[in-house]
Amino acid sequence: MINTRRRHPVPAREFRRFLSIIRKLRKECPWDRKQTHRSLRESLLEETYEVLDAVDRRDTADLSQELGDLMLHIAMHATIAEESGEFTFARVLTGITDKLVRRHPHVFGVARAAGVRDVLKNWEQLKLGEGRRSVLEGIPRALPAIERAMKVQRRAAAVGFDWKKTKDVLEKVAEEAKEVRAARGRRRREEEFGDLLFALVNYARFTGVNPERALRGTVERFTRRFQYIERSLEARGIRTGDASLRTMDALWEEAKKKWRLRRHE
Repeated sequence: MINTRRRHPVPAREFRRFLSIIRKLRKECPWDRKQTHRSLRESLLEETYEVLDAVDRRDTADLSQELGDLMLHIAMHATIAEESGEFTFARVLTGITDKLVRRHPHVFGVARAAGVRDVLKNWEQLKLGEGRRSVLEGIPRALPAIERAMKVQRRAAAVGFDWKKTKDVLEKVAEEAKEVRAARGRRRREEEFGDLLFALVNYARFTGVNPERALRGTVERFTRRFQYIERSLEARGIRTGDASLRTMDALWEEAKKKWRLRRHE
């Protein structure tokens, strides 16, 4: 629940101090002066994932810090652009402010939206009115494939291109699984496997599951259980590579039981 009564002043003084420090670093720090849009690419991505990690852990103190690190990168890119005459920080702020107002006519204009579905549908139509030739334009190719698939599906669904019933989506998953089994040749198997993953993402979307988070959770559970196997084998004086599959399977089931008990404590 958002507390709409609580008001915070616009941090203009803090923002001006922050930006002046960034500009000073660009002039006087050899490392900061050396950076370009391209050289900052990987660290920008890393900082974004660290923000997401703090969100997933629900660590608000860490989230505050990670958002600051992400803002540093935004300010660096804008400052680099100002220095080279590409665009100004003011243009960045004006651009996003104008876009928010333009794409929320149900808040800042006379349009009406009965719910989230109407908001999303209007959003996609407004973007097309801004010069985009396709509702799928603007989805970054660098996104993780599962995230990109989800965005593509949501964009198409927002303009009516979507399944009607959840059971139909699940039947599509089963159909794609059969095609994976029947595929011959590496390239064909890869194509069919991609179709299966895409169908699974669709089913996740229909059932309210975040597929990226679901897969991440499964990877974490696998990691914890496998590391339990490694520790257990080490305690017995057995190297992981020397243990039988039966022994490792038994330890795997043991790990599963331990974590189930912990969840119910």
